[in-house]
Amino acid sequence: MSWTIAFSPLVPETVLWSAAAVALVLAVILLLRRSRGGLLRALSLAALLAAIANPTFRQEERDPLANIVLVVMDASASQGIDGRAARAKAIRATLEARLARIPGLQVRWLTSASAQSGGKSGTYLFADLNRGLANIPADRLAGVILITDGQIHDVPKSAKSLGFDAPVHALLTGRKGEFDRRIQVLKAPRYGIVGATLAITLKVMEDGRKKPGGVALLRVRREGKAEELVRAPIGREVRIPFPFPHAGPNIVEIALEAEPGELTTLNNRVVLQAEGVRENLRVLLVSGEPHAGERTWRNLLKSDAAVDLVHFTILRPPEKQDGTPIHQLSLIAFPTRELFSEKINDFDLIIFDRYQRRGVLPLLYLDNVARYVQEHGGAVLIAAGESYGGPMSLYRTPLSTILPAEPTGRIIEQPYRARITEAGARHPVTRGLPGAGRPGKGAKAREPRWGRWFRLIEAVPTSGHVVMKGAEGRPLLVLDRKGKGRVALLLSDHAWLWARGFEGGGPHTALLRRLAHWLMKEPDLEEEHLSARGKGRALVIERRSMQERVPPVTVTAPDGKTFEVRLPPAAPGLWRKTVPVEQAGLYKLQSGTLTALAHVGAAGGREMTRVTTTDRRLAPVLQGTGGGAFWPVRGTPGAGGPGASEAAEIRVPRISMLRSARVLHGAGWLGLKDREASITRGVRLTPLFAGFAALGLLLGLIALTW
Repeated sequence: MSWTIAFSPLVPETVLWSAAAVALVLAVILLLRRSRGGLLRALSLAALLAAIANPTFRQEERDPLANIVLVVMDASASQGIDGRAARAKAIRATLEARLARIPGLQVRWLTSASAQSGGKSGTYLFADLNRGLANIPADRLAGVILITDGQIHDVPKSAKSLGFDAPVHALLTGRKGEFDRRIQVLKAPRYGIVGATLAITLKVMEDGRKKPGGVALLRVRREGKAEELVRAPIGREVRIPFPFPHAGPNIVEIALEAEPGELTTLNNRVVLQAEGVRENLRVLLVSGEPHAGERTWRNLLKSDAAVDLVHFTILRPPEKQDGTPIHQLSLIAFPTRELFSEKINDFDLIIFDRYQRRGVLPLLYLDNVARYVQEHGGAVLIAAGESYGGPMSLYRTPLSTILPAEPTGRIIEQPYRARITEAGARHPVTRGLPGAGRPGKGAKAREPRWGRWFRLIEAVPTSGHVVMKGAEGRPLLVLDRKGKGRVALLLSDHAWLWARGFEGGGPHTALLRRLAHWLMKEPDLEEEHLSARGKGRALVIERRSMQERVPPVTVTAPDGKTFEVRLPPAAPGLWRKTVPVEQAGLYKLQSGTLTALAHVGAAGGREMTRVTTTDRRLAPVLQGTGGGAFWPVRGTPGAGGPGASEAAEIRVPRISMLRSARVLHGAGWLGLKDREASITRGVRLTPLFAGFAALGLLLGLIALTW
């Protein structure tokens, strides 16, 4: 219940105030001249003005509304170290009991976990706070209490941007004097040329010590190499080599040796990943007699910006003597010695397109090609023409030691559609080609939607995988590994029909590009491959194989614990599974002889970078709202272990409700604003100058003035 007096003037306010000024002047003159009846005349004027002002007695019936306090629990990853989670629960229990004893106070609890903001990890507690305030009226908010370690990454620069007028207090879950070491990466490569070595620039930092110093020991782990030890002065830059041994992701793990009394070792390791990029691949294309599809390989390789192509076409074999004048012949001789002896190992791939043995390349050089594949890890592709099935076939040379199919001498010339075999459905080169249909027998098989070819060189496979078949089910494309290198044999010279769009064409670009890159050992096209990647808080494991079954994958977590994962089939030749994990860090995987590394969590994230408890980040907000920071935990840093219960060491400050105060905290106490909010249920208005009584009073005073 509340009482007030309101005015509802019978005339405009300007007229009322003008009349009041005139009446005041007259009253002062009468009183100064001491005129007879001057006081009565002044009272009469005042009564007349009061009647014109029409005062009303306002009586309101109000129901008080409860004050609301919002308590935000920080549940980020840094709260899980050194027993902070247990302390936060103890602080909450004590705080619940104390807030429950305050009459007319509602308590709202909000939990804020780690989040991603703009691609950066961290603790975004104030973003969650704003969402929690959306349903709280500003005139009922008594205050905000944060239970946190103070490591918050979205603290406003000033209290004005909060959008409310209430104190913000912080109850810190850590101890004063905490100490921690961490690795700060200053510069790291994101990609590099395969075979090159770049550098990582980093510092070893100490938080919590006034005078950091000394030397720390770093353990550097690289894929397939022994662990390296590096001594790093505290606070000074250190450069560590980052080699790129292969294409694709290259991972380097750097671990900092733990220091006695350190708060946690979870941030003593950084995992850096950079993409290995191949330098321009060098391809040697040797074409035989010109034919309709000669430019197919040339156009494909020239369109790839990552390929440097050297192309020779043999237009005039040595036995051809037609009397052409010398000045009309090419001035550039075929540099056989330079290409096939001196610089053969500089090429990543050698392609023989419809090449036939006519003495241009001596057998010694073809023997060099075979050794280039087996001993030096080179690659050879034979795009066979009719000559492959004849007496001048490349199979009748030292190349037979690496070729995966022996020609029978028969040339099949009939229309057919290329088909993917069972092995081809599992091989990365031919798996998932557009329009491939479905291999198999019966109702499950589907015809490919490709144009037809008309020639096939019959051959009997001796090794490798037949991934495509042609007329009469004979091998069309055979892939094989020989020694350290790879060989592909395409037993037809009609791939150009797809390129010309004959009968709708076919995926010539996809097939030939995949084939060339598989030969050049592109990691994404390895048929036996184990890979993994982090996706949020999960590990996505993928295994490719030509086998019907694959062994389980053994996963080693960052803390050294291992567990097995059995992968379900996702597609022919492909197994995949997403495994949820709890820890962030580097995971090591092994399946048979294959190994892989993967990092889960935000690489270089801020959440676990600085973990020592602090009140400095929150200082602008606390001071601007009149709140304070409190250290409820008593004890020596490092005395409690992770997960230990330390309720006996918790001292939560007492809580007071204040109506009007600028400073809302002190030694051992924190204050909340009593907003005195209410809702009006009814209003009763009683005019003070109305009716015959008011008229009689006014006439009586006027009559007395006579």
